[in-house]
Amino acid sequence: MGSIRFENSGKTYGNGPGAFLALEGVTLDVADKEFVAIVGPSGCGKTTCLRMVAGFESVTSGRVLVNGKDVVAPGPDRAVVFQQFALFPWKTVEENIEFGLRNKNVPKGERRDLVQGALALMGLESHASAFPHQLSGGMQQRVAIARAYVLDPAVLLMDEPFGALDAQTRVVMQEELVRLARVQPRTVLFITHGVEEAVYLADRVAVMTRRPGRIKEVIDVKSVRTGEKWDDLERIEDVMDTESFVHLRTQIWKSLREEKIAAN
Repeated sequence: MGSIRFENSGKTYGNGPGAFLALEGVTLDVADKEFVAIVGPSGCGKTTCLRMVAGFESVTSGRVLVNGKDVVAPGPDRAVVFQQFALFPWKTVEENIEFGLRNKNVPKGERRDLVQGALALMGLESHASAFPHQLSGGMQQRVAIARAYVLDPAVLLMDEPFGALDAQTRVVMQEELVRLARVQPRTVLFITHGVEEAVYLADRVAVMTRRPGRIKEVIDVKSVRTGEKWDDLERIEDVMDTESFVHLRTQIWKSLREEKIAAN
């Protein structure tokens, strides 16, 4: 199980005259195995929301809960995939994926089986002995995702994971993430600046206001995707050409545009 709940959550940085309010009254529920993307103007607190779920940041008001328990620190039930791949350059692909399992003291035989499964899941079997510098950006991000998946987290937190990739590689990785969401569903909180990316990947898209960030609205994508049978379309461009996709993208962009204009 991997539910997430923001209950009137707020975050203030600093004290006294120099303090500033980053988040105010954030309320949002993410159900078990639901994929929710958050979009919003730059500086609105999207990443801060993710970091509070991860346990890297504490709330200054309200609560953040995972599986009904207050988040007070990082935990093994949550894994984070960052924009920068954060791989150990001196370790092979296999060793990078295995790292978290070693820290959890998983027995050697079990580690081997889990790593082999993760390599197969991400199509990395032929690169198991390679070092990060020998891989493309897309392949490095595959390793980072495999390292997260191998820990079998209830919650997967993704902070603009494809932001450092070129446009073509980003499309491939988006399609790959959709495939993973079908094969091994997880509760996912996904931070992105890309409206199209959010609509393509998520079950629901949460739009945040300008700072102090709040949840402005939440748009249901899953019911549209299911009704329009997007899953029957093989390529991302086929999905993006549908009238329903264009409508959702326009709806979200208009909401986001209002906040961008107001923030300037």
